[in-house]
Amino acid sequence: MIKTGNPVISIYTEMTPNPETMKFVANKLLYPGKSIDFPDADSAKPSPLATELFGFPFIKAVFIASNFVTLTKTADAEWMDVTPSIRQFLKDYLEEGKPVINEDEIVEIKKESSNEVLADDDDVVKRIKELLENYVKPAVEMDGGAIQFKSYDDGVVNLMMQGSCSGCPSSMITLKAGIEGMMKRMIPEVKEVVAEAE
Repeated sequence: MIKTGNPVISIYTEMTPNPETMKFVANKLLYPGKSIDFPDADSAKPSPLATELFGFPFIKAVFIASNFVTLTKTADAEWMDVTPSIRQFLKDYLEEGKPVINEDEIVEIKKESSNEVLADDDDVVKRIKELLENYVKPAVEMDGGAIQFKSYDDGVVNLMMQGSCSGCPSSMITLKAGIEGMMKRMIPEVKEVVAEAE
């Protein structure tokens, strides 16, 4: 029997460079143009979806962005064993039209941890944020993660790794060889790029 009303949702998975994370991609926008990181169950209150995902005993962290969810599992779980049940859960959840994020419950995330250019940003910070938004964001989203600007001080850019980037063995290479190299070339004031520990 064909149900009418809600669209059919398909979910596919993508491996990420981080063996502990898996990217679950939907054919529907979950959080258009934005991303939000839930490093633990206590932080997931604004997201009914994340709250339910933390109900799986092997889920350690949830990251939601435009059309995907990146999940971090506990070391004792195998993706091969748990992926089918998560895919089915996400498909059912989204087909039922349940809410992903309750915007009004999100405590205004600290302005300094955003790549959005603000009126009071100085010229260097504006260029850093634009570079992150235009070059870094699309690349790391492909791997199921995000990198947020935290601060710039005396040549040092401080970034926060989220989703699959958080705790990824290759994230430091991405940060140092990729992002730091590009920033130093494009923004001469930048001397070093560091990741803030979660």
